[in-house]
Amino acid sequence: MRTEHFLTRLDRAFARLDREPERPAHLQTPRMSRHRVVLLGSTLAFYLAIVVAVLTTSWLVRLDWQIMFFRPYEQWPQLHAFLDYLVVLGQRGPTAVMVAAWLGWRSWRQHTLRPLITLGVSLLLLNITVGAVKLGLGRLGPHYAREIGSAELFAGGDIFPSGHTANAVVTWGILAYLASTTVTRRVLSVVSAVVSLSVGATTVYLGTHWVSDVLLGWSAGLLILLALPWFEPLIARIEAYVFEVRERMRRRVEAGLVPEPVAAALTPLLSAGGKWQRRRPVGPVAPAAQPAPAAATAAAGHSPVTVRPAAHLPRPHVIRSERTPVTPAGSRRPAHTERAGAAARGTSARPVAGG
Repeated sequence: MRTEHFLTRLDRAFARLDREPERPAHLQTPRMSRHRVVLLGSTLAFYLAIVVAVLTTSWLVRLDWQIMFFRPYEQWPQLHAFLDYLVVLGQRGPTAVMVAAWLGWRSWRQHTLRPLITLGVSLLLLNITVGAVKLGLGRLGPHYAREIGSAELFAGGDIFPSGHTANAVVTWGILAYLASTTVTRRVLSVVSAVVSLSVGATTVYLGTHWVSDVLLGWSAGLLILLALPWFEPLIARIEAYVFEVRERMRRRVEAGLVPEPVAAALTPLLSAGGKWQRRRPVGPVAPAAQPAPAAATAAAGHSPVTVRPAAHLPRPHVIRSERTPVTPAGSRRPAHTERAGAAARGTSARPVAGG
């Protein structure tokens, strides 16, 4: 009974998860407004200015070296243990798992794949843009710097821009981007800004990044968030393609082109709110015994029996076939030959006890 109850609840959960996408009326997709375009242009100009300042070994590089020699982790050692944990909020693996879990719940509640696809697209853009600049400039970090006052570029490093900072901006900022209401978007924007600023400052405190690395990481992550409305048509096409693949798989299952074990496993995922049921393949069925006619039954002195059709079960359960108990092989129990004679005399045989 417990297994049947668990399977019933699991089927209901899958049916609710796999409903057709119903986007709430209050959920609006961000668009590339004039204000957003101006902000995007300003952030891009700031991004290029930092790159030029580092390439020309300007005052920004001198500031990097001054803070490195200041060694904040030695000035405030009591903060080291706490900030070691805080910087995890900028690591791509843990943050992606936490945010993906939240957006997965959002997708289940809103019956749409847009939150998860948007997260995937933003992380892909982050890896491409930030990774290309990191490998192209090849800057070394403060702990590996070799020449005082140098920008440490094209030396085989991968520190510029700060990946922790850019990842914190994108991963936590995507929650504000996908917010359903204006108030929620503003609150989450403030929270994501505080987290990303804290992560960037923590990397400078620990001595793993230059100040210019953090500034470029902030601008790189903000550029991705501001440019996301341009990718909304691509996100919509990916979502439509996923549901089209699901419909195609449904037709293959109904046509019997998918092996039975695979079709049984895919049925909860392909059902849409219980509206779709997999058609069982029809195999050879043994002919059922024809019931005796009512007249013949009445002539024999018995009341006619009404044959009722078998009840339709939406999800038949496989049970073990009953086997007729047999005497184990090699048993030394003697055969009861006297039972045949007792049956012929009309007396009932004594039931066998034990066993």
